[in-house]
Amino acid sequence: MDRQEPLDRFDPEERHARARLAAIAKEQGHTLSALARLIGRNPAYLHQYLNRGSPRHLDEPDLLRIAEFLGVARDAIATRSLARPAGQSSANPPVASREDAYISVPRLPLEASAGPGSVGAEEISYDTFQFSKRWLREMGLDGADLSAIRVEGDSMEPLLRSGDEIFVDRTRRTGEGVFVVRIGDALHVKQIQASAPGRIALVSANDAYAPIELARDEVEVIGRVVWKGGRM
Repeated sequence: MDRQEPLDRFDPEERHARARLAAIAKEQGHTLSALARLIGRNPAYLHQYLNRGSPRHLDEPDLLRIAEFLGVARDAIATRSLARPAGQSSANPPVASREDAYISVPRLPLEASAGPGSVGAEEISYDTFQFSKRWLREMGLDGADLSAIRVEGDSMEPLLRSGDEIFVDRTRRTGEGVFVVRIGDALHVKQIQASAPGRIALVSANDAYAPIELARDEVEVIGRVVWKGGRM
């Protein structure tokens, strides 16, 4: 039988990281068993990790998958740093690491309709997501101008579901892909495809919705959808 260390023998940051993971999961309505299944582990895996200290650290792929699913930075729930110099305690990280390692992605009180159309509200952030710069680089989003908004409606199912949060990169407004666009006062999330010269085709992922073709100057492209998150 594997020897397990008492949690009070771990340094404070390790204990705090475990507590943060438990609190975030509870706040979002996720059980530890469900998160364990998400990473392909047995249902008791995270209970043992949090309450018995076994394993002492989550494997990096498991940690990143959980952080992505919960919409938090990897380091918010990590019990160890990725690049900690030998002899440096996790309780005393470099002063710059806490502030400089994260990017705040503003959550806007807007809904991009995957349906008839959602009227845009004033674009003032009411909350933020915190993501590590390392994770953003790994996702190819280093230097992106990101905003988070919600999807409403079913026209983009199964690609995007109503209630999903999407990240929109405002620096990417050309080419084909999934974009948030404004038509009049309404926001939509649609696939953009090439059409006749001077025109633009907006296509839904749900075959129940017919494509929409408009003059290019009738559509304002806000940005490309580069990430999505939502409940299982």
